[in-house]
Amino acid sequence: MGTKYIFVTGGVVSSLGKGIISASIGKLLQARGYKVTIQKFDPYINIDPGTLNPYEHGECYVTADGMETDLDLGHYERFTGIQATRHNSITTGRIYKTVIDRERHGDYLGKTIQVVPHITDEIKRRMLRGEGQEGVFDFVITEVGGTIGDIESAPFMEAIRQLRWQLGRDAVCVHLTYVPYLKAAGELKTKPTQHSVKELQSMGIQPDILVLRTERHLDDVLRLKVAGFCNVDLECVVQSEDLPSIYEVPVNMQRQGLDAAILRKIGIPVGETPAMKAWNEFLEKQRKTTREVRIGLVGKYDLQDAYKSIRESLNLAGIYNDVKSKIEFINSEEITKKNVAQKLAGLAGIVICPGFGQRGIEGKIIAAEYGRTTDIPTFGICLGMQMMVIEFARNVLKYKDANSSEMDEKTPHNVIDMMEEQKNITQMGGTMRLGAYDCELIEGSRAYEAYGEETLIKERHRHRYEFNNKYQEEFENAGMKCVGINPDADLVEIVEIPEKRWYIGTQFHPEYSSTVLHPHPLFMSFVNACLKS
Repeated sequence: MGTKYIFVTGGVVSSLGKGIISASIGKLLQARGYKVTIQKFDPYINIDPGTLNPYEHGECYVTADGMETDLDLGHYERFTGIQATRHNSITTGRIYKTVIDRERHGDYLGKTIQVVPHITDEIKRRMLRGEGQEGVFDFVITEVGGTIGDIESAPFMEAIRQLRWQLGRDAVCVHLTYVPYLKAAGELKTKPTQHSVKELQSMGIQPDILVLRTERHLDDVLRLKVAGFCNVDLECVVQSEDLPSIYEVPVNMQRQGLDAAILRKIGIPVGETPAMKAWNEFLEKQRKTTREVRIGLVGKYDLQDAYKSIRESLNLAGIYNDVKSKIEFINSEEITKKNVAQKLAGLAGIVICPGFGQRGIEGKIIAAEYGRTTDIPTFGICLGMQMMVIEFARNVLKYKDANSSEMDEKTPHNVIDMMEEQKNITQMGGTMRLGAYDCELIEGSRAYEAYGEETLIKERHRHRYEFNNKYQEEFENAGMKCVGINPDADLVEIVEIPEKRWYIGTQFHPEYSSTVLHPHPLFMSFVNACLKS
């Protein structure tokens, strides 16, 4: 069988959960034994979301090969276990840059460069995985960001229209819309869905399958109405109700036959419904957990999506430890020496979050001191780890002016300093240490035990500043051990204080490699330590 293509678009409003639906489709097809990949096309003109404020777009997710991408790639990886690459995340900015670079190079032989055909051809090439082909896929799922009718998504829609025509039965369009409930009228309304589909049809695209996002159950009468108005088979009108957990979505979609409808549209025999044993066991575990463990997230972005992967990693680790991780956000800008005990009261553990820039770092340093001196499990990630190092230098090594050269260029004790290879780089975006790097663990350390006594691990990074090795001996003598080292560059990747119950900082981002069926060992170990508090 040749490669089949599934296009996922959205209408009415954004944030309907196209990423979750795309990841669910991927999971269901995977369960049937197909080789699947999922890619996200974002209509914004930024080259990647690396320079975007998390308030704008949630967290920036990093692939193993070092691409800064949209947080939806995190959902793809957590659901399917696939390792995404730079080829799974495309923006309008990257498309235009490629075409403009070619034009400057003279590749178009003097032609006038236009949106159609030049931009749309480049979009089609990437949609067909014309670049970075990693083996042959049975299904390529392409999610297009934004909402139908947006000016910036028009070239993507035109590319899909052309591909649907070219590929015939080898392509399927899944359209996600919203069915609102009007409380005053006591009715669910299908008009926004009808308008959204009409808009799609006006672009020359007829959706094959409709997924209706709803907060209330939709009866067959309403589904039949939508099917009739939108020229879609009744069995291809699927509802996506609000569920207690996003991980219930694939099973809910399977129950309604979404994967079976896709296969029928493409002309592939449906066969037996897969049992998805491991996934269902996980869901059963999740439903049974009643105990709660309170974990504080100390950061500066008061927005759920800003620390999406950390939250999900804590949730997953909680479920596998038979508890519900109750995550409480504590704004580091509001933490002072006077109120820290009150702000962090009753927490079983704290995570000191990653980030960039000066804002909120003193609060993170105070939180690190509180975690160290009261001996509650404390997990510092990236900038969080650097704040642990600075706190230790100030309060244990007594370098009161210790700092990171990111925050204070003139600090005499730059315990965190810029990496040598970063010092001549002035450009923003994609210029950091990005992607997966090796890390050698010191035998007998808590990190070594957490990883199941492995000595060489590989984790993803996103930073410019590092632990300053000049101070390593002093730190170690005073009790903070460097227990994870990059073997190639001799950079410190993990610090821990062994005499504490659980006090670990990682320069890398372990949250990027936590999946539903394989929760990350450090989060598992951390939550386990929180339970013993």
